[in-house]
Amino acid sequence: MIEIGIPELNFITNIPSICLLYFFYGLAFFFLGASIAVKDMKGSELKLAGCLWMLAGFGFTHGSHEWLELYLLLQGRYISMTEILYIKFVTVLSVVLSFVLLLAFGIKLISAVSNNKWAKWLKAVPAVLFIIWVIHLWKYGFTMDIPFFEMADMRARNTFGLIGGLMTAYGLIVYSKEVKTLSLPISKNLYYAGIVFIVYAILAGLVSSYAIFSWIPLRIEVFRSIAAVLIACFIIKALNIFDIETRGKLERQMKLVAQSDKLASLGQLAAGIAHEINNPLTNASLNVETLKGKLKSCCGYDDILNKIDAIGRNIDKASAIAKELLQFSSSRKTEFVDVNINNVIASAITLLKYKLSSVSVHQDLTEAPDITGDPVKLEEVLINILNNSVEAMPSGGDIFISTSHDDDIVTIKVSD
Repeated sequence: MIEIGIPELNFITNIPSICLLYFFYGLAFFFLGASIAVKDMKGSELKLAGCLWMLAGFGFTHGSHEWLELYLLLQGRYISMTEILYIKFVTVLSVVLSFVLLLAFGIKLISAVSNNKWAKWLKAVPAVLFIIWVIHLWKYGFTMDIPFFEMADMRARNTFGLIGGLMTAYGLIVYSKEVKTLSLPISKNLYYAGIVFIVYAILAGLVSSYAIFSWIPLRIEVFRSIAAVLIACFIIKALNIFDIETRGKLERQMKLVAQSDKLASLGQLAAGIAHEINNPLTNASLNVETLKGKLKSCCGYDDILNKIDAIGRNIDKASAIAKELLQFSSSRKTEFVDVNINNVIASAITLLKYKLSSVSVHQDLTEAPDITGDPVKLEEVLINILNNSVEAMPSGGDIFISTSHDDDIVTIKVSD
């Protein structure tokens, strides 16, 4: 390949094509940075969200660098050498900063998606590259002239640019596989962006500016511009992953609301059923007591009295379950009262007696002092724990419930 110098400008005729290339080259990176900057990523749980600001910073700073170069191409003949040197100094700073941000983005993304132990050592890469870059400057000599700034620019590309582009490419390709289940099109866009970053790392990190290939009459800026446009397109399309995440969260929230409404309706239904059952049970209990009183005055009805006692006990048991269900399903504010935890355990077991029929429940309840709490909420917790234990043992098993206390601390242990 060969290199060409800065073109002579003639403003009477058309602006040289190299200037247009630099304009659109910088515009592509500015558009990339702006698209990321305006994207709402607040509350996102995606790994990409925490490091995209670095890629946006790369877009803005690298776009500024290209437009500074464009300014020199357009106005270089009309400003003093001192002004040119100042602008060259700023362009070197901007290109170093942009590629450092790109490198930081790649390292952060790789660290987020990779579980390899070597990933933690990547944090040392920027320092190593900076030392290499400074050594090159020191060997050349800090002459602070145009050749020095051009050399500093090229060595920044050889170090920060090349390695930063390759690390970013690797991070995007690995992350694309991770989000494939979330969205296949997004995964493809991230993968393609990674591939283009490999090409861009080579074009920007190994090939000097204003160069053309001997086998094709096109400037290197043409290929860099194409790569920049493709990177911007693929990354901007991939940003839709945050919209997909937001939609997923909304759908889950709507399902939770629907489930909550359903549970509330079931609670009201259960309360109504419990109330309707409790009334006839109360009447049945009164009639049983009346019948027992009449039969006790007669002789020879002992067997019948025993059966009536059994009926009474079952009615009382059914009534207790109905009352527990009514209390459990009632909607009320949380109230903290003195609670005997053993009574709460007994109440929870009563409600789940049918479900607990497939397992053996072993209780070791000690006399414990009352605690301050909400008996209904405590009962809900115990019911959930016991339900999980039963579901974890479909073939049956043993559940052990014990209580103990140490001074004012009461402990409940449930194991299966």
